[in-house]
Amino acid sequence: MKNLQDTTTLHNGVNMPWLGLGVFKVNEGSEVIDAVSTAIANGYRSIDTAAAYGNEEGVGQGIRDGLEKADIPREELFVTSKVWNSDLGYEETLAAYETSLKKMGLDYLDLYLIHWPVEGKFKDAWRALETLYKEGRVKAIGVSNFHIHHLEELMKDAEIMPMIDQVEYHPRLSQQELHDFCKAHNIQLEAWSPLMQGELLNHPLLVEIAAKTEKTVAQVILRWDLQNGVVTIPKSTKEVRIIQNSQVFDFQLTDEDMERISQLNENRRVGPDPDNFDF
Repeated sequence: MKNLQDTTTLHNGVNMPWLGLGVFKVNEGSEVIDAVSTAIANGYRSIDTAAAYGNEEGVGQGIRDGLEKADIPREELFVTSKVWNSDLGYEETLAAYETSLKKMGLDYLDLYLIHWPVEGKFKDAWRALETLYKEGRVKAIGVSNFHIHHLEELMKDAEIMPMIDQVEYHPRLSQQELHDFCKAHNIQLEAWSPLMQGELLNHPLLVEIAAKTEKTVAQVILRWDLQNGVVTIPKSTKEVRIIQNSQVFDFQLTDEDMERISQLNENRRVGPDPDNFDF
């Protein structure tokens, strides 16, 4: 990991950037357009959205603006979206994929995920993702918010193993068992809410390590993600923060500091528990 364009190789050979821009709760329209185009112009090559975020059209416009600013082809960008719970099902998921493509104005996605493991529905949705993948409509497929038992259930009937599991992941929720399971099955773990929605930015230990490394607390947390082999997609709408979040490739945390940060784990979530959600 030397720079913002560096990638990890998924188990199907597709390269995915280690760091990208997330756009959860970024408003449709100028806010998301500006955030996405600013990120691409400043070297980001991965953009993560979802049908449920309600901003796919703006993301698409931001991608077009960003590609023009950066003077790069679409192929250099890695774009992710996710199918929402109400569209889980074989035909429904196929249709939802087309809707997402149309909204974004794209010919394909690099990664398509099942957003939540809705019991009784996610297997049919996975069959649809496998169809899209086999037809060459999407470069990689995966899941989001899947615990180990969800992954095991999916694998019973899956022809193609998920390439990604995108989950809530930060120093208060390091999910080590899940991480170990994913490693054992060549599934790349990806972090959403890596900064715990800002809750960790004043933590004394992280402030201490940030001062020692002459970095921000956010940069320290994102570096901890990367050194743990976890893809990460911090969200910001401000250009200065978007740039700062990407400046994590010019320093390294010591083994001791990595361990100290890992010891902050409390299995504490800021988002819903994948075993107990009602949407």
